[in-house]
Amino acid sequence: MPLIFKDGVSENTHPLNVVEVPDDFVASVDQVTRPPLYEVYMRMADELAKRSTCARLQVGTVITDAALEHVVAIGYNGNVRGFPNRCDTDEAGRCGCIHSEMNALVKAPGDLADKVAFVTASPCVMCAKLMVQAKVSHLYYREAYRSAEGLDVLERAGVTAVHYTRWKDHWR
Repeated sequence: MPLIFKDGVSENTHPLNVVEVPDDFVASVDQVTRPPLYEVYMRMADELAKRSTCARLQVGTVITDAALEHVVAIGYNGNVRGFPNRCDTDEAGRCGCIHSEMNALVKAPGDLADKVAFVTASPCVMCAKLMVQAKVSHLYYREAYRSAEGLDVLERAGVTAVHYTRWKDHWR
């Protein structure tokens, strides 16, 4: 049986997005009349990124349960609680900011399996490793980070990573 991807993104193999249909079924992405939940959570991450105090790259993260019914944690990058709301240095990769994924993962329930992460930038290696350790099954990201090594880690660990831009400028 052929597959249909509800949000029109064939890379999005999340179980809630994929439906088997009869061979004679005819459907179109144009039938999508409201933002898919994946896009809603991506836009939430976009908004969270605006709270970032990092001078180089503002990143936001939303983590949900596997059913996409509950937001279980949020985060954005910035300095540690109680410290000045600015980077420690201007040196790339050493600004001292806690990454948005880290900020979200420390708040997410550790025993919850198959978490879904929505991040405005693909993760660095360490954040990718933390996602694997925290039982993230799917990652949706808007922009590619300067290094693809984090995505390589996720792929090796069996985490589905989707560059999610299909609906970015739709419904604005």
